[in-house]
Amino acid sequence: MEEIIKKEYETLVKYYEASGGNSGALLSTEYASMVINGDRVLAKNSTRGIKIITRRIKDGVSAQIVIKRGYKSKNPVHLCFGMLPREGRQVIRTKIIAEESSEVKFIAHCIFPNAVKIEHVMDARVFVGKNAKVEYEETHYHGKTGGVRVLPKTRAIVAKGGEYNSSFVIKSGRAGFINIDYEVKLDERAKSMLVSKIYGKEDDEIIAKESIILNGPYSSGVVKTRMALKNNAKSKVIGKTIGIGEYSRGHVDCTEIIMDNAKAEASPVVMAVNPKAKVTHEAAIGSVDKKQLITLMTRGLTEEQAIDIIVQGLLK
Repeated sequence: MEEIIKKEYETLVKYYEASGGNSGALLSTEYASMVINGDRVLAKNSTRGIKIITRRIKDGVSAQIVIKRGYKSKNPVHLCFGMLPREGRQVIRTKIIAEESSEVKFIAHCIFPNAVKIEHVMDARVFVGKNAKVEYEETHYHGKTGGVRVLPKTRAIVAKGGEYNSSFVIKSGRAGFINIDYEVKLDERAKSMLVSKIYGKEDDEIIAKESIILNGPYSSGVVKTRMALKNNAKSKVIGKTIGIGEYSRGHVDCTEIIMDNAKAEASPVVMAVNPKAKVTHEAAIGSVDKKQLITLMTRGLTEEQAIDIIVQGLLK
């Protein structure tokens, strides 16, 4: 069994590095980290200011990560969630608690390189304490078949003066079916930015529902979505900000590029229930910029290469 776990671990670490992750961080005791394949924790490491506790659950793993009061981590926490088989279901339930005045960045990679029929369920609860800061950067690689269903759900509460920022990125491979459901509630002078960047191809389907509720006075939040769709891919984006606190500020920003027979729908929702709150939105759906395309093609690139550069620029 130990030999099997070692092989799985080494394979996931290789994919982690190939998808842009720092494999050295997974191997170093100086970094808090966790590597999961299916329902098994292959490796984990806590540090002086960050404690990781895990337990096995049906089809997956439950993890609690606590950043101690006043601890400001100079190194990111590295997380690798993967499934190496072609078929299966993975459930990851996380609880992140950033105690008062702490600061941490998470770098997570979700890897399903052989997926034919995989379902990945991520259910996260995030609590950001007073004047604490949490950044969560999530990158996915799903292979080339599109046989993945990804269902990420996050509920975050940010206390006075706290900050929570997250990003969800798929730039290479197939997206498959994605259904993002994020909601952040902000207290006084708290702030948040939610960013999604996804490249959909073939018959990929992407649903992104992201909300920031500006409960506290002087709270601020931005929901930012960037998508590129080609072939028969389709998307539905709902970005929402609700201004409740006095002098709260919210903004929804959605830009989508569509090509071939792709379809995109964007529904920015802005709501204010306080006359001193201000919420705004902008949304744009269109084709690849012809001027940019021609400029790149005159430099020797094929149309496909030029489009890819434009799309990568959008998702940068």
